[in-house]
Amino acid sequence: MKAYVKKITDKEAEQVIIECVEVTNEVRDIYTYALTKGTELSGMSGDQLKRFRLEDVCYFEAVDEKSFAYTTENVYELKLRLYEIEQAYESYHFVRCSKSVVLNLMQLDGISPALNGRFLANMKNGEKLMISRQYAQNLKKIVMGGKSHER
Repeated sequence: MKAYVKKITDKEAEQVIIECVEVTNEVRDIYTYALTKGTELSGMSGDQLKRFRLEDVCYFEAVDEKSFAYTTENVYELKLRLYEIEQAYESYHFVRCSKSVVLNLMQLDGISPALNGRFLANMKNGEKLMISRQYAQNLKKIVMGGKSHER
């Protein structure tokens, strides 16, 4: 595979072009990575509104009717509902793993079995998230190379 970088002067003209014989999972991962780079969100951290990058989010969680984004460094409260987050970032490899959590597959280190048909998502930051039975099959399909996000 060849890779080229061409310097340009117009920020608006920046682009990534992927030319491939077949669209494989690796190609999809590269595409998703390119899309998420530079995407920023804003949320409350303490009493300050702060900006953070989507690629740094390990997972989103809903607690007591509030939504939070968890990065390795910080926790941000968001104004979006969890279903809005799931819909908005599904194409960026964010997948629901329980009623209250949407995780970033790019931050997933591995999956291990837990009790009663559930699994644990082992995140790169060391956290372990419970994957409920309702979402386990779809998540396994996606991680093992499936193409669709079934509900």
